[in-house]
Amino acid sequence: MSFRVYEMRRSCKDISSARMQCIPFDRRYLEQYKSGYNAAFRPMREALNIKPYDWYHDSNKILDKSSDIFILIEEEELIGSVACYGNEIDDLFVVGAYRHKGYGKQLLIWAMDHIASSGYDELILHVAEWNRSAVQMYKNEGFGIVKTDVISV
Repeated sequence: MSFRVYEMRRSCKDISSARMQCIPFDRRYLEQYKSGYNAAFRPMREALNIKPYDWYHDSNKILDKSSDIFILIEEEELIGSVACYGNEIDDLFVVGAYRHKGYGKQLLIWAMDHIASSGYDELILHVAEWNRSAVQMYKNEGFGIVKTDVISV
């Protein structure tokens, strides 16, 4: 089985202002993060047969990357998260109950602004072709596909 992954890029110019504020990863939300991440990415991983289906079964994997993870919290509840590795946006997800309410777009805009304010000129991200709604959201925010990789599993 194989699937396509798009590399998408965008200039850091003309980024909208985020309407919300993310905070650096906080260990208090570790279990909510693990659960939310796995629930968000499991359908894609199952459809594409990427094992393990629940990527984060070991908390140390999260903690090792936590300095680059930012979370959106409301009333002590995790809404979503995004990781920023240099100029790359990764692992953007919204917890199920909050999907389709604009949080994904706001997390994306927040990450774009965060990276641009760190001095980068260009943003990069990777997304599976399978995730059509994410691909469309990224295109709507000015990203373009610059490369397509075929991944075999």
